[in-house]
Amino acid sequence: MTLVAGVDSSTSATKVEVRDVDTGALVGRGAAPHPATRPPRSEQSPDDWWAAFEAAWSRAGTPSVAAISVAGQQHGLVVLDGQRRVVRPAKLWNDTESADDAAALLDRLPGGAAGWAAACGSVPVASFTITKLAWLHRVEPESWGRLAHVLLPHDWLTWRLTGGLTTDRGDASGTGYWSPIDDGYRFDLLALVDDGVLWESAVPVVLGPLERAGTWEGAVVAPGSGDNMAGAMGIGLRPGDVAVSLGTSGTVYAVSDRPTGDASGAVAGFADATGRFLPLVCTLNATRVTDAVRRLLGVDHGTLDELARAAAPGAGGLVLLPYLDGERTPNRPEATGVLAGLRTDVTREQLARAAFEGVVCGLLD
Repeated sequence: MTLVAGVDSSTSATKVEVRDVDTGALVGRGAAPHPATRPPRSEQSPDDWWAAFEAAWSRAGTPSVAAISVAGQQHGLVVLDGQRRVVRPAKLWNDTESADDAAALLDRLPGGAAGWAAACGSVPVASFTITKLAWLHRVEPESWGRLAHVLLPHDWLTWRLTGGLTTDRGDASGTGYWSPIDDGYRFDLLALVDDGVLWESAVPVVLGPLERAGTWEGAVVAPGSGDNMAGAMGIGLRPGDVAVSLGTSGTVYAVSDRPTGDASGAVAGFADATGRFLPLVCTLNATRVTDAVRRLLGVDHGTLDELARAAAPGAGGLVLLPYLDGERTPNRPEATGVLAGLRTDVTREQLARAAFEGVVCGLLD
């Protein structure tokens, strides 16, 4: 029996699944949590990702596999020095401290938002890697002086497996400095952050969908990708299909045969993991919202579901604006949540339903 393994390194945890390559049968599974984060500063040590991977791998049975691939949370900034040591904790996709830097970058490129959409398919907001680089350059000059390599979370985990600094076109397209339109890095955009860095040697090699990143314990290591790109590939998304994904973030995405660029910034023009393109809308607030309400109500996930189902649609007029951790779409990095329509007869059921309706309506917007 030939086994393959998939690794999902998300914001909250690392999950491993091992399957029979011929039948698809699940052979092993394991998971381990990551340290919780609290935006506006949302940071994790990459070493914690590796510890979580090792724990999850052990819980999956420490299998002998023929191939392995890593999917990771998009946009996070991992900076290594010349000895490939992590310079500082990784700033994650939902860290909004770089909001001012995102606004400044818009002003530095001729055409502003439209210029960015034409250059790399997306208008950078605080989530994007390039804004986090600009933040590091502005706020931590000592860390900036040690910068030798810039990676994404999935890149770093692949490097731990193979020893090579690689990425793929899907995850690279979420940086704000790799263009699905041009199918390559835009070093002119990185020069807007610092034109004194030799960026060509700082960024990882972009592998094609069928290229090998290297080997690990005898297993072929695939290029891997960002979590949304891996999700699209995993469910066999085709042009004309639309997927909705709810995790720490909420995403709506589709596969396209052509690159896209939206100057409004609402739709990010990503690449996918197969050679096509992945226009995507992302909100910062999804299951963290329902988790917060669950915690306030003092119930488990199943009971929260039951409470929400018991309330009528519309939650009796109770409305939760779910921007608890700021928001990416629309671009409101300093926003907070709002609970409106409270009356003296409010019920726990209405609050539970308002949480779910707030998340869903945020995506529908």
